Amino acid sequence: MTFTPPASFTTRPTLRGTFGMSASTHWTATATAQAVLERGGNAFDAAVAAGFVLHVVEPHLNGPGGDLVALVRPTGASEPVVLMGQGPAPAAATIEHFRGRGLDLVPGSGGLAATVPGGVDAWLLLLREHGTWELGDVLAFATGYARDGHPLVAGAAATIGRVADLFRDHWSSSAEQWMPTGEPPAPDTVVRNPAWADVLDSLVAAGADAADRESRIDAARERWMNEVLPRAAAFLHTPHRHADGGDHPGILDAADLASWRASFEPAVSVSFRGWDVFKAGAWSQGPAFLQTLRLIGDADDVDPGSADGAHLLLEAQKLAYADRDAWFGDTADAVNVEALLSDDYVAARRELIGADASAELRPGSPDGREPVLPPLRTTHGTASGSTGEPTVDRSGQTRGDTCHLDVIDRWGNAISATPSGGWLQSSPVVPELGFCLGTRLQMVWLEPGHPASLVPGRRPRTTLTPTLLTRGDEVIAIGSPGGDQQDQWQLPVVLRVLVGGYSPQQAIDAPTLHTTALVDSFWPRTWSPAGAVVEDRLGEGVIAELERRGHRVRRAGDWALGRVSAVGRDADGLLWAAANPRGAQGYAAGR
Repeated sequence: MTFTPPASFTTRPTLRGTFGMSASTHWTATATAQAVLERGGNAFDAAVAAGFVLHVVEPHLNGPGGDLVALVRPTGASEPVVLMGQGPAPAAATIEHFRGRGLDLVPGSGGLAATVPGGVDAWLLLLREHGTWELGDVLAFATGYARDGHPLVAGAAATIGRVADLFRDHWSSSAEQWMPTGEPPAPDTVVRNPAWADVLDSLVAAGADAADRESRIDAARERWMNEVLPRAAAFLHTPHRHADGGDHPGILDAADLASWRASFEPAVSVSFRGWDVFKAGAWSQGPAFLQTLRLIGDADDVDPGSADGAHLLLEAQKLAYADRDAWFGDTADAVNVEALLSDDYVAARRELIGADASAELRPGSPDGREPVLPPLRTTHGTASGSTGEPTVDRSGQTRGDTCHLDVIDRWGNAISATPSGGWLQSSPVVPELGFCLGTRLQMVWLEPGHPASLVPGRRPRTTLTPTLLTRGDEVIAIGSPGGDQQDQWQLPVVLRVLVGGYSPQQAIDAPTLHTTALVDSFWPRTWSPAGAVVEDRLGEGVIAELERRGHRVRRAGDWALGRVSAVGRDADGLLWAAANPRGAQGYAAGR
């Protein structure tokens, strides 16, 4: 198999060393993680410290009121486990409640879309079970940036600018936090969040009298779930503007928060070209990535830079995401992942891939049941072909985005983590807390009978989908922001590294593409039949051939798609790291 040769120039080197490696979507989080490693912490101490820093420095991409999914592989473990930080729908979140308010979708912004926030508790659980540092030491980085200030990245400044009128007219607490002068801040404005710094201090203080490290973390978790978050939920019970243009009260309450905690659960996996590939289960979109690998596993050309390879990837992913949209969810009615990935089912699905682009949504029947299709809407336009920065308008509509971080240490501990939600544009800031609640509930359906239908206590089917791969002593921790595109942007990188022989940085730098022929997971839940978005660097010949085959191609520019980062250990025991250059924000560090 011949791959398109990688470019001779890379935007930065693939870092290599023996001590430890960190990579993330923001240089400050990467530097934080590496600082923890340098001071003797392990990969999990480093990831937690960096995760809390991401809340502060990428507030438009994640926040304390959001959620988290991670793949965690302690040294010596035969397989990673999933760190599950996705909270469920509130008890009052019924289809009847939303329909009674005249809604046919859960709005994309506002308190009605809040699930139980899971990210903070998940980070604390990881620190308790696999970290070594004291909570106060881990949180000191984020507390310092919140209290003393940090330069606001351009993406956050642009997001505030897009929703400035919403903040002025309806979300006054958000205006006070993010536009204290009355105008949106310019990039690199030093911003502070003393209210959030006080909350972090209170979490540390909660365990001051506890006897050991684990008990101190337990005390912080209890204060967070039973004291801090109930105040946020109560604040949103006052009606406020939502993405549908109406004013609604939130419905999350203290009882919902008291009954839930983050947890660990088994990963699901497939074998691909000698590697074991691990993902979260069908309450995420992770199994669609595994199904895609199975669909293309024996193909002669899986080069994303060739016309045949690009076409194959687009068509295989359409089939995998059609199954996602019909079958994935947090319920016993969701797909059996073993059936989804079985030889017979994969072979039958593979037969559907033809020479031309399909314009149909074609879910299958992995276990013999007829698929239940969600509503198919095209009237709100196509999915964004941007760099992944949230697309928001005056109403607060957002297609959403997230952060990502990877860490591996000298002992072999590794983590791939994707925190998201609780964006500054999600819902009004709680003034005394300095953060807002997330909007993950927009990913449920208000029609009964679908695996992703709204049911109280059920997790929405999340887009968060970090990846971990192993082959003997070799390991790769990889991920990307990007909503529905997260796995689509990871796939070309994985193929170029595992099959094409690219270095990790060459693979991340290389031009990429994705399909929009899936049901958008974010409000207003549209789809774009046969749609494909490509970077212009893919080449005129490849793009023209995709168009000839019926793909409705939209060009996104030369450096516009994907924000993949990755770390790993190679067969010689060397550690490595690489990070995305697009947006001039992600960085890797290590030695």
